[in-house]
Amino acid sequence: MADVQKKCKKCPPEGAPDYMLTYGDMVTLLLTFFVMLLTTATIDGHELRLILAAFPGLGSLEGGNTLEAGRLAELGNTIESLPSMERGRALSEARREAISIFQPEIQSELVRVQEDERGLVISLAGDAFFDMASAEVRIEETRSILQRLSRLLSADALRGRSFRIEGHTDNVPTDPAGPWPSNWELSTDRALAVLRYLTEFGVPEEQFQVMGMGEFRPLYDNTTPEGRAYNRRVDVIILTDGHL
Repeated sequence: MADVQKKCKKCPPEGAPDYMLTYGDMVTLLLTFFVMLLTTATIDGHELRLILAAFPGLGSLEGGNTLEAGRLAELGNTIESLPSMERGRALSEARREAISIFQPEIQSELVRVQEDERGLVISLAGDAFFDMASAEVRIEETRSILQRLSRLLSADALRGRSFRIEGHTDNVPTDPAGPWPSNWELSTDRALAVLRYLTEFGVPEEQFQVMGMGEFRPLYDNTTPEGRAYNRRVDVIILTDGHL
C-alpha cells in the first residue's frame, strides 16, 4: 500500500497546466481581434480576383514553380509589373476616386458606383439628368457631375482604356407619335447626349462605345414607381479587358 502511495506522488497532476488558462485566453482574444478586423474591413473584390487569376495564368508552367513577388526568370518580369495587375490597380484606384468625388451624389442617390462583370459602373440617375420623355441633358443642374466624371475618365491611369455609355429606360412605352418609336431609340439618344458632354469636357471620343439597352436591363422591379425610377439611368462603364 505504501508503494502505491509513493508512485501516485510522482504522477503529474490531472488536467491542463495552469499556464494553459492564460494561453487559451490570449489565443481567444487574438482570434476575436482578427475577426473584428475582418468584419470591419473593406474587401477589394477586384484586386482579390486579380490575385487569384494570377495563379493559373502561367501558361506552360504546370508545377514546380513558386509564385512570389520578385523576378520571374520564366517570364522575364515581376508579378507587380504584369499588365493585368497594373490595369487592375488602375481600376481599383478609379473606384476609390469615384466614390470620393461623387460622395454627395451617392448619398442623395443621383450617382451609384459599383463593380460587376463589365467593369466599374458609374450610374447616373435618369430623372436627375433628363426630363420625362426627353433626351436633352439638364446641363445646368448636372454640369458639375459631368465635369467631375470627365476629369475621372481623363486621368492618366485610365489612358488607353475603353469606356461604354449604356442608356436604360423603364418599361413604360414611348409615345408612338413622338420622336422615339420605342425605348430602344430613347435609351440610345440619352447615352449619346451624355457622350457629347463628356467629350466636350475633354474625354477623347475614340475611347467610347455607346449602347441603347432599352427596358431590358432593369435593376429593380418595373411594377413600382420607385423601381422604374431606378431603372431609368445612364451607365458610364470603365470596361475590363474582357469586355472591350
